Amino acid sequence: MLALDFARKAAGPLKVLCLGAHSDDIEIGCGGTILRLLASQQEIDIVWVVFGASSKREQEARASATLFLGRAKNKNIIVKNFRDSFFPFEGAQIKDFFEELKSTSPDLIFTHYRKDAHQDHRLIEEFTWNTFRNHFILEYEIPKYDGDLGTPNLFVPLDESLVHRKIEAILTAFPSQAGKRWFDAETFRSMLRLRGMECNASDSYAEAFYCRKLVVA
Repeated sequence: MLALDFARKAAGPLKVLCLGAHSDDIEIGCGGTILRLLASQQEIDIVWVVFGASSKREQEARASATLFLGRAKNKNIIVKNFRDSFFPFEGAQIKDFFEELKSTSPDLIFTHYRKDAHQDHRLIEEFTWNTFRNHFILEYEIPKYDGDLGTPNLFVPLDESLVHRKIEAILTAFPSQAGKRWFDAETFRSMLRLRGMECNASDSYAEAFYCRKLVVA
């Protein structure tokens, strides 16, 4: 199995753009990978965008982003309040905002999986590829009732300490979601364990992504 090293020799910080439709999507989908990147001692600038969060959910989104991005060289946390579950009907406004994001010039983008069953998630993914045509994009997955998990082709192994930090941060930051039957440590750990098994991770855990296009320089 070939490995892609996170080590980077280019001058300047690594610019990362994280896109999530809702306030806990980024954390669930790629939170462990973000923690691993930030632990690599690189200079990393992160723009963290949540498209749909209001009132208490906005407070949770900002608190969670702060937990995950503590070691970022620079961070910009943006929380919008597009209407939950109605993104396709607010597409023009969301697209306008994507045009503003072009100025971030990211080296790496995390976004939703193109076959995600949630319409809000799919719209964010579609606009990601429509807006950023020459960028390294990784699509993350969110477990849900729809049973829409696919076959990922890129894995980021995580050690036990990162797994613990990710899960604890999610459960701490989003108390409003505690009543949902799927929103618990067992669900999150099970996903990481399954993907860790698939990539033969040394510590048994991994996050998985869908990489549609990769150029080897």
